[in-house]
Amino acid sequence: MQQVILFIGTPEVIFILFIVIMVFGADKIPEIAKGLAKGIRTVKDATNDIKTEITNSADKHLKDMGKENIKEDIDKVKEEIEEITGSVKRKL
Repeated sequence: MQQVILFIGTPEVIFILFIVIMVFGADKIPEIAKGLAKGIRTVKDATNDIKTEITNSADKHLKDMGKENIKEDIDKVKEEIEEITGSVKRKL
C-alpha cells in the first residue's frame, strides 16, 4: 500500500525525512515544523482576509446597485403620477 502525496510514494517520503534529519538534526526539526506551521497559518489568515474583503466589497456593490434600481423605480413612478395628475389637472 503506497501513500500518494503529490505523486510521491512512501519510500520517497521516508528518504526525504531521512535527509532532513541528517541535514538539520533531530533537535532542529521541531523548530522547523513550528516555523512552517506559522507560515502556513499566516498564508491561511491572509487568504481568509482577502476572501472576506472580496465578499464585503461584492455585498456593498450589490446593495448600491439595489439602491440605484430603487431610485430609478421611484423616479419612474413619480413621472407616471405626474403624467396622470397632469392630465387630471388639465381636465379641471
